[in-house]
Amino acid sequence: MTGWLSAGILFTFTAIAFVLYRWGNLKCVGVTPVRTFTFIAILFTSGLDVGLIMFPLTEFAGYANTAASPEYGFSNPLAIEFGFWAFLIWAFYFLTCFYFCVIEPRVRFFDIPWVKFINNLVIIGTCAFTAYLLLTNLPWYLPELGDGETLVGSFYLIVFLVIAAAVYSSTSLRYVRILSLGSTWLFIGLIALMWSGAFLGEGNHPGEFLTSFALLGDYFVNIHHFVLPINDYHEFYLFWWFAWSIMIGQFTSRFVGGLKTYQVLLAMMVFPSIPIAIWFTVLYYYNANGLETAGFYNLAMVLVGVLFVINSLDSLIRLYTDNLGLTVARFGKLKYFFGNLVAMSALTLLFKLDFLQIQWVGALAIGLIFACLGYILVKKFRIVSEIEASPRDNKIDFNKIEMAN
Repeated sequence: MTGWLSAGILFTFTAIAFVLYRWGNLKCVGVTPVRTFTFIAILFTSGLDVGLIMFPLTEFAGYANTAASPEYGFSNPLAIEFGFWAFLIWAFYFLTCFYFCVIEPRVRFFDIPWVKFINNLVIIGTCAFTAYLLLTNLPWYLPELGDGETLVGSFYLIVFLVIAAAVYSSTSLRYVRILSLGSTWLFIGLIALMWSGAFLGEGNHPGEFLTSFALLGDYFVNIHHFVLPINDYHEFYLFWWFAWSIMIGQFTSRFVGGLKTYQVLLAMMVFPSIPIAIWFTVLYYYNANGLETAGFYNLAMVLVGVLFVINSLDSLIRLYTDNLGLTVARFGKLKYFFGNLVAMSALTLLFKLDFLQIQWVGALAIGLIFACLGYILVKKFRIVSEIEASPRDNKIDFNKIEMAN
């Protein structure tokens, strides 16, 4: 599996370099273009899930324990956490976003029945894994509802209600912008809340934030360490990102509003990384200085994390139901709602029982990427080589953009 993952990573970065060389100044226009801020908000909240909120506080200690894990000794825990979540790996999303915006409309690889079937398995599996992550992390963040370790009925009920909310919101595209922008602003509010609690309290000084933030510079010095898997845990993360990459590219490509290719890459790598860097710095300061997060702060993190899950599941559920023709228009809202609710709940439990693993889903996604390359080289090489612009049907309608904003 490590070799398969490494091959997928090396191909991805090679393909990105080729795309920038061949189409770097091409204007990318999706079928539903929006302004840049809305596009970034949709990308950020669709491309991240509850793990961004809940994982860091549980992981810093492991990255700091270089006696048990000497492979982390090249950097500090904050830089490693950032490397697992930000900057370089967002290039995965850029490649698939560009592909679905510019190339796929000419190639139609993902319209091939067997490809569509496997792609939707990936989407559905990743949906369920997102809900599973929320379920398994709730005991740590809401120990008041249990003993801090065991899953109890209340946690299952919370996840069930989250899935239900996501399925319902997926019934209408108008919820996408509301959830994306709402999630973004609430996340910014959460950062501000916990930042003030850490650096404006008695005995603390705002300048300490800059001292902690400077630790992130070690990531860029050691960025080459994050390209290929550091260990099994990093491998898990990279497979997870591949599992997301195709569907996030497919979803976000429709919203690109005329940015040039290199600008799309910069937007995807830089803008989401800024709030992630600030957020992780705040959490690292809490961890390193033994500041308490139990109670109100944990509850606030859970609420924002829940909204992230709803937003992510909403996007993915809508994507696979559109792909498979399982739409509200075809089945009606009631059948659509209960069918997806039962399917997502059941698959979430399969992850809980270790029947499914996200590594398998990511491996399938890599297989689809290689198959797509082969299909283009064998059957669509001339068509792709002649691409000079976004598809003609994708025109920037500024009235549409104004309505979307």
